[in-house]
Amino acid sequence: MTAAESTPSESRPEVRAAAGRLRGIREEGVAVFRGIPFAEPPVGVLRFAAPRPARSWSGVREAVSYGPPPPQGGHFGMNELPQDAGDDWLTVNVWSPELDPGARLPVMVWIQGGAYVIGTSGLPEYDGGRLARDNDVVVVTFNYRVGMEGFAQIEGAPANRGLLDQVAALAWVRDNIRAFGGEPERVTVFGQSAGGGSIAALLAMDRAAGLFRRAVAQSVPGTFFSPELAADITGACAAELGLRPTAADLSGVAPHRLSAAADTVGATMDQWADRWGRPAHRAILFSPVVDGDVLAATPWQALRDGAGRDVELLVGHTRDEHRLFTALDGLLGEVGEKHAVSALQVFAPGPDGAHRYRDAFPAAGPDELYELVHSDWLFRMPSLHLAEAQTAAGGRAHVYELAWSAPGMGGALGACHGLDVPLVFGNLDRGQPAALIGDPPSPEAEELSTRMRAAWASFAAHGDPGWPVYNSDQRLVQRFDTFSTVTAYPQEASRVIWQSHTFPALPLISR
Repeated sequence: MTAAESTPSESRPEVRAAAGRLRGIREEGVAVFRGIPFAEPPVGVLRFAAPRPARSWSGVREAVSYGPPPPQGGHFGMNELPQDAGDDWLTVNVWSPELDPGARLPVMVWIQGGAYVIGTSGLPEYDGGRLARDNDVVVVTFNYRVGMEGFAQIEGAPANRGLLDQVAALAWVRDNIRAFGGEPERVTVFGQSAGGGSIAALLAMDRAAGLFRRAVAQSVPGTFFSPELAADITGACAAELGLRPTAADLSGVAPHRLSAAADTVGATMDQWADRWGRPAHRAILFSPVVDGDVLAATPWQALRDGAGRDVELLVGHTRDEHRLFTALDGLLGEVGEKHAVSALQVFAPGPDGAHRYRDAFPAAGPDELYELVHSDWLFRMPSLHLAEAQTAAGGRAHVYELAWSAPGMGGALGACHGLDVPLVFGNLDRGQPAALIGDPPSPEAEELSTRMRAAWASFAAHGDPGWPVYNSDQRLVQRFDTFSTVTAYPQEASRVIWQSHTFPALPLISR
């Protein structure tokens, strides 16, 4: 039985977790514990294995620093994060406004995004202090394996190791969070982009059943791989090193070399389009694999079959999901008819999808059509379909759209992908996403952040974010903007175009 422990120093709170005592720190009234191992380091004989619970320790373990980031690709300089702090990649961090085990506060567990190839919980934008302090919740963040370590389809290793890490972290929360003032029966997972896709997968996984009561999936990507596609991509990455895609061959390779090999393949994925299809056109190297064991079906199929019926769901997207990627590709303001034609041919659903987009948006120029079809395929329609699958099976879902245009970068990015992250955490002036908000944050941004944090926290506490449930009759959603409103789903034309699409596991086109 875990219990909070009093300490002589108010600034150095201590708790007794299942594996041993921890000493954290108090920051602006919130008790913070960082770098707590929830699994053994996945190295040596545990390389590419399912996570194994962390060992106990004696004495008091200092918990003031984040654990080292997992090995990852070079996007946004993430591979330049400190790599000399050891191999204890699988750690959790906790922010609690009240350490009393009797507090029974709602718990919000964050799963970060990063295209399944980058990401670490120690980034400043994921600091849980403000969310915990202002909204009276316990916030948990954690690391999980990404890229080759977490999602490559390796012969002799379990699939979806990154998802198994997430299940292990949630099991740690179940077993320990009462010591931090949290209620293990009131756990909400929330995550964005690949984190939202991970949550969609967790909803479909038997191993995750019972580990969370509610889920918030922000900007859910629709990319889930078949085993054949995932294995072929892994084979290409291993071939960069002259190796076979087996645990025996790859387990002796330094993690940074595996990440570099994957980056090399990712930079030339357009050459593989005839073989790998849509993921190659968007350089999507890794995604959860519908392997029939860890993940038996896609989330949309699983939810329609009732897998997540007992979990309350909040799901949504930003209005201009793809605008950020257009800017990163150097195409903002440069999209021509050739780009639009190619995007519609590749990503629009069905044989007549391109024509249906042009008919539905007759006034749209090439740039708008390019943005629409990419936004819909990547995030908007997968997110909406998750809600529709949930409600079709008799479950509860609330839907939102973030339509507030980011003032940063001259307002050119609109309501782009990732804008919701600083607003939900309240970290408007730190981390990379803060560049979207502007410096200093405006009163409008602060007010919108307050509203979104309150909605997320209310959902975590009571299952009610403050607007009606989604249904197939009215399709009411919360539209977050300067003046937020409850309205019929605002992307109706796209919804109709995609209504028959099932988001199946993406196949290997040819061998």
